[in-house]
Amino acid sequence: MEEPPVDSYGTLVHLVEGSLAFAGRYLHDVDRPVHTHSFFEVVVVIGGRGVHNCLARREELGVGDVLLLRPGVWHGYEDCEDLEIYNCCFSADLLRRELAWTREDPLLGHLLWTLPYTAERRGVLTTRLDPAAMAECIGHLDALGNLRHRPANLHHGEVIGWLSLFLNRLARAAGDSRVSGGEQHPAVLDALRLMEARPAYRWTLTELALELHLAPGYLVRIFKAATGLPPMAYLSRFRAELAADRLLHTDEPISRIGEAVGWPDQNYFARRFKSHYGLSATDYRSRFTRSRSIKKGQFVKETLPRVR
Repeated sequence: MEEPPVDSYGTLVHLVEGSLAFAGRYLHDVDRPVHTHSFFEVVVVIGGRGVHNCLARREELGVGDVLLLRPGVWHGYEDCEDLEIYNCCFSADLLRRELAWTREDPLLGHLLWTLPYTAERRGVLTTRLDPAAMAECIGHLDALGNLRHRPANLHHGEVIGWLSLFLNRLARAAGDSRVSGGEQHPAVLDALRLMEARPAYRWTLTELALELHLAPGYLVRIFKAATGLPPMAYLSRFRAELAADRLLHTDEPISRIGEAVGWPDQNYFARRFKSHYGLSATDYRSRFTRSRSIKKGQFVKETLPRVR
């Protein structure tokens, strides 16, 4: 079988430059050490058992379990007994461009953008598929996986289509009634766009509310109802993810990275980053890059799990 469009350097895994998304089956018959990746990863367990280890929690995996991991999250597999998974990976650029519309979809917006950010999840969303939902998801993943052998420039629309169908079915299974039961106030999306467009700006709740012509207390209520988080807590998690990306892919000094994401005070940056990833920025960079020379688009091959 053709190798997947994934390369890695040490414990940092990348999509090969130019790849947007792929799906493939893998068998973990030995432990997979802790690693991180620069793309979104969805894991559907289709056979065997194992233990998933990440900052959010350590939990047993069985058939039907699903994990969604945002870029920069570290995780690994332990005690694997023929753990067979269906991996679906896609780039953050794809989410920002071709799938930008998911931001405004009630279920997909929560699945991809907000639910993994909540405090107890730490960038990892877990859910479970019933047999019917799992069969439907596997059908979409099979179709997406088959496109790996075809010219990307001729099948771009199909890749986006099958990926969208898979994510939509997964979003229905993971739907959270606390944050997806009603119509979302348009100011919530405006607030998200403002903060994400200018992460280095020293936002305060008062100033953000003023930009949106809302009372601060009202903004907190509608934002938390839609995302599960207050605005400033969401911004903190977004900044941490941006910092992780720069730590993994650039040689920039840590102090400059803190300034770039809106945390110029290095002590405060250190506390906020560690609260999200469980490691200091220095430890995170040294553990997951092993080299200061690595950049986006540079890859060194490492042995991957066996492809089924």
